[in-house]
Amino acid sequence: MPHVLVLNASYEPLGVVPLRRALVLVLENKAVSLEESGAFLHSATRVVAAPSVVRLKRFVRVPYRGPVPLTRKALFARDGGRCMYCGGVATSVDHVVPRSRGGQHAWDNVVAACRRCNHVKADRQLRELGWRLHQQPAPPSGLAWRIIGTGHRDPRWLPYLQPYGADAALARIDSGALSATPSTTPVSPHASTPVSP
Repeated sequence: MPHVLVLNASYEPLGVVPLRRALVLVLENKAVSLEESGAFLHSATRVVAAPSVVRLKRFVRVPYRGPVPLTRKALFARDGGRCMYCGGVATSVDHVVPRSRGGQHAWDNVVAACRRCNHVKADRQLRELGWRLHQQPAPPSGLAWRIIGTGHRDPRWLPYLQPYGADAALARIDSGALSATPSTTPVSPHASTPVSP
C-alpha cells in the first residue's frame, strides 16, 4: 500500500502513514492534501485524488524526540543498501566490534553487510582480518532521517524534507551506494583471506 508524508501545521515532518490513514485525515477535515500521487480512489458516490503529502490543520505538539531509532530499514538507508566491507548488495546487519567482544548495538558500531562478508568476519575484529570500512558508521541526525529511515520514499516529499536535512541524508545514502561498487571477484577487496562462496 502506498504511504503518505504527514506534516504538522508548521510544515514540520511528523511521519509516514498508509494512504488509507492519510485519506481519513483529509476526509475528516483534519488535514489538507498538499501533493497528489496521481492516483484516484473511487467510492460509490465520489472520486478522490490520492494524496502524497498532507498537512494537519491544527498544530500537534510533539514530545521530545531522542536519537533516530536503529532499525534494519534505517541502517540499510544510511549505508545505501551496500555492504560496508566489500561493496556488494547488503543482506544482513553486522557489528563492527562483535557483541561477544563488548561491542554495542549502536549506530556507530553497526553496518550493513553482505552474507559472505558477515560469514567470513564472524566473531573477529577488522584488524584481525586486515579489512577496513568504506565509511565510518555514525548515527544519522535530523528530522528527515525519521522519514527516510522508514524505507518509504517519494520524490514529491523532497521539498518538504530539505529544510530538515534531507539533502545531507540522501547524499550520505547515495555516496554509500556509489562508493561501494560491488566486487566481481569472490575475494573481499579489504581482506587477504579468500571469501568462500
